[in-house]
This record gives sequence, C-alpha cells and structure tokens, in this order.
Amino acid sequence: MDIRKSEQLFRKAQKYMPGGVNSPVRAFKSVGLDPLVIKKGQGSKIYDVNDNEFIDYVCSWGPLILGHCHPEVIEAICAAAREGTSYGACCEKEIELAQLICEAFPAMDKVRLVNSGTEAAMSAIRLARAYTGRDKIVKFEGCYHGHADSFLIKAGSGMLTAGVPTSPGVPKSLVEQTLVCRFNDLDSVKKAFMQSGPNIAAVIVEPIAANMGLVNPQPGFLEGLREITSRYGSLLIFDEVITGFRVCYGGVQTLKNIKPDLTTLGKIIGGGLPVGAYGGKKEIMNRVAPEGDVYQAGTLSGNPLAMAAGIASLQKLQANDFYESLASKACDLTERLQSSFAAHDINCAINRNSSLFSVFFTEQKVYDYESVLSCDTRKYALFYRNLLQAGVYFPPSQFEVCFVSAAHSDEDVDNTVKAVNKALDII
Repeated sequence: MDIRKSEQLFRKAQKYMPGGVNSPVRAFKSVGLDPLVIKKGQGSKIYDVNDNEFIDYVCSWGPLILGHCHPEVIEAICAAAREGTSYGACCEKEIELAQLICEAFPAMDKVRLVNSGTEAAMSAIRLARAYTGRDKIVKFEGCYHGHADSFLIKAGSGMLTAGVPTSPGVPKSLVEQTLVCRFNDLDSVKKAFMQSGPNIAAVIVEPIAANMGLVNPQPGFLEGLREITSRYGSLLIFDEVITGFRVCYGGVQTLKNIKPDLTTLGKIIGGGLPVGAYGGKKEIMNRVAPEGDVYQAGTLSGNPLAMAAGIASLQKLQANDFYESLASKACDLTERLQSSFAAHDINCAINRNSSLFSVFFTEQKVYDYESVLSCDTRKYALFYRNLLQAGVYFPPSQFEVCFVSAAHSDEDVDNTVKAVNKALDII
C-alpha cells in the first residue's frame, strides 16, 4: 500500500493544524500510524490521495447510512446550492426537515435545528437546567456528548482513546455540577439521586452507548432511568446523535417505547453535511428563544444545503424493508467475523445493534465502561494495521464503532471477511 503522498500532506498539515488534524481521533495515534488523507468516497468505498481503495466501515462516523455520494442526496445538495448556500433567514427546507423529524419521534413536539451534535447536547442541557431550575446533571462513564465543558468528564470517543479522564480548561465549578454514574448500573443512578436528587436537572445518556465501542443497554436500564427521573422531577435526555435514524426510523426510543423529555440528534439528519438538533415536549421547547427566555442561536442553523441533504436521506430511509435489510447485512458480517476469530483462537467480543458493531479484543463480555477497559488496545492496533493493508477501513480506535451502510454489498462483506482472516493470520 503506497502512503507517500499522505505522509507528505500530513507533515504539511502539522505546520498549520494542531496535531495535523481537525478532530483528534483522525490522527491514528492509537493505532500507531499517520492518518490517511482521503481524496474521495463512492458507495461503500473511500480512496486516499495515493489512490488506495478501502471498504469503509467508518462512513464519516455514522451519517452516511446510504453510503458515499448517494446520487439523490448529491442532486438535492446541488439543486439547493444553485439557489444559494445560506440565507441567514428562514427557508422552506428547514420547516420540511423539522416536520419529518417530529413525525418520526413521538416524544418530540418541537425541534430546534443546530449545526452539530455538541451544540445540540450543550443546548439541551442549558434548557433542562432552565426548565427545572436545577444545576446538576448526570452522565455516564464512557458516554460522549460532544466537547462542551459539562461533558468532558470520563467521556468516551477520542477522550477514551487518548486515555484522558477530563480536559484542562474545564472549570472546577462545572465539574462539581456533573455527576458520573456507571452505564448499565441503575444502583449507581439511584445512589446519585438519593444524595442529590432535588438538585439534578437531567440525566443525559446514549441509549445505546456508541463512543466506548458499542455497548448495548441491559434489560430494564433505560426503563429504570425513565422511572427515576420522573420520580424526582428531573428530565431524561436521550442522546441519539448516532442512533437516531440508524437503528430504526424513530431511534432507540421508538424501539423501546420510552419517551424521553428531550432528544438530541445529528449525523444522519444532515445526509453528510454538518447538522444537529434538539427537541422534545412542547412545554419544554417553548422555553427556547424567541418563544421563551432560554437563548440559543446559530447563523448557519437550518441552512438549505444541510436541510436538502437531510430530507433526501430521510426519504430513502422510509422504505419498508430498509432497516431490516441493513441489519441483516450487519448480522451476516458479524457472525462470520466471530467465526474467523474463533478459527484463529483469538479472544474477542463482538457487540452489534442493527447496523452498528464493535470488535473488542478481550475475553470478557463487554457491557459497561469497566469491561471496555479490559480490551487489548495493542492487539487492536496490530489488527487495524493489518486490516488496512488488506483494504478494509475500520475506525482507528478500539473505542469507536463500525457502521454498515446500504451501499455495502455481499461482495464487500465477503472481501471484508477475507481481509479479516488475512489480518488475523499475522497477529
């Protein structure tokens, strides 16, 4: 695999950008490589500047559920761009996308469109604090809700990859307002509420944890959060930035028949362009300015390009068999990967939910933050490098999630299994 041009460009990037990247996990540090520099994506594949081809299971970290450059999404973006890229004013497309989102989520009466998942989570927490008149929030070890100050305490995603429990620059006063509980451990949540319940504004949770690798909720965990928050008058916030429109058309809350008070969204609702959203019950959302007194604004919020891409994507997801077909493909792949690991006598745990999956190099079942940390990250790094050489692009971190898209073919699955077998031969 030729990587000379990527190496040259990365050296140049390091002169002008911190670490040579604009988001830490792209730096490939945890897998012992310099980052690839990508030239283009098409369908299930990405191509770097050296013209190496890879079957892509990162899919821009989740938004590209239809694959790269889906023709209807690209045409929608182009058509919107011909009429202007941004107005700084209302446009019809943002109303259309807002309607699609609210109709998909029974717990969402109103939605505010923003520009990123971080912005959505940050705004939802501010709204929860204003609505309840309380300051404290509860989050979970290994869950990631963006890089706003309140969330960078035992966070997942790039924070977990780097082994950093928090970030310098976060005021101590905010740390004191953030209570950290254990994912899938209701007793830890009950203890937090027994100690601080009257001061807790909200519990924010990824209903399927997808930033410490994929960790599924244990039976009763999400239902328990709904019961506890309701009892204490706190809000329940589902962070479905990754899972919204990924596991089904209405997210995890639809599958579980649980109604959170607020929901955050991102990724798929922008069809590959920058986007985020938060929404929920009318009586809560009516507190957002200009209708209410909780201020939040954004110059590019609801811009016509992201709205057009999101609408085109969501319309494709409404096909009756879309999610069943996608989950079946992911199931076939992960079952065959499990067989490959077993045949090589290599311990691993593979967690899957719908079209999301993670391969953990550990002997344990992975069901919480502590079991995630049992993983052999050095072995994953070796596996990753071997897999990349074989033309398959997994996330460059043990603690990120793989995504299967509608563009992945049976041939892609076959070639991925062959590449994994080849990678395992030399571990």
